[in-house]
Amino acid sequence: MKNIYTVLLAVLSLSFYGFSQEDTQADEEFGSVIQNLTPSKLIGKGQLDIKWFNNLYTQTRFANSSGDVTTTSRENFFTSTLDAFYGVSENRRITVGAIIEFRSNTIGGRGAFDVFSFDGEAGSARSGITSIAPSVKFVPFKSIGNFSIQTSFVIPTIKSEFDQGVFFDQDGFTLQNRFFYDVSLGNTREWQLFFDLNTEFNFGETLKFDGRRSTGSFANNSLRLTPGAFVSYFPTSKFTAQAFVQHFQLIDLGNNFEQNLTAIGSGVKYQLTNTLNIETLFSYFVRGNDSGLGESYNIGLRYVF
Repeated sequence: MKNIYTVLLAVLSLSFYGFSQEDTQADEEFGSVIQNLTPSKLIGKGQLDIKWFNNLYTQTRFANSSGDVTTTSRENFFTSTLDAFYGVSENRRITVGAIIEFRSNTIGGRGAFDVFSFDGEAGSARSGITSIAPSVKFVPFKSIGNFSIQTSFVIPTIKSEFDQGVFFDQDGFTLQNRFFYDVSLGNTREWQLFFDLNTEFNFGETLKFDGRRSTGSFANNSLRLTPGAFVSYFPTSKFTAQAFVQHFQLIDLGNNFEQNLTAIGSGVKYQLTNTLNIETLFSYFVRGNDSGLGESYNIGLRYVF
């Protein structure tokens, strides 16, 4: 945990050091990255877009198949995602890249911040890189530059989804397609609406146990749909506050398991320099079926140059 905070502090320190009054004036006149380069829009040829996003999800509630909620011992799931995309198109219509995920999970009533101990304690903790996903992002229609699709093929790097009762990550392949669309409201650009639909087709072996470890995945042979809607307010071009709602639906395609849940949340983004911005988000899972219900705390850095 100390090492993570040290890296984050160093990045922020360099960002503030590079901040200038000239940057502020340019952003106010022409808009900033967070205002102009939304998730729907692509970078230009030769540009690099790197995002480091960290999510800490913790839960003490569980909703059964009827939606009835009971209290359980605390479980915690930390996910650190590194995305890197490179622009290959002169007209900003194609980027290629990869996504790497690192996870650290704890169960059995351990504290939420125990995920940062990375101790691998048998029966209560697991951590490590769980997947790598080659990806391509593209704008399918030249006339609609604010609509894009990101296609990724997620390759698991783990040997078992469950080990002594500790869930790590899905042990199966995933074909993921994310659809992004945003629109500004009015002529002042103070308000934006953003829509995200994530579709994931999971395939591979069905989940089996040998008494200690598992093979396959609970989500294999299923389709996951995650629609989300975000509204953002820009009091200045360098700062935005947003609120959102997301729904998660796992549809059975042969694994005899379905699941759904709904979350609401809010967050802020701030443009630190012309190339670096920071964002924080909080979400609360309000309902679900066959799913844990908790809260997630998120912080991310995005570097575009």
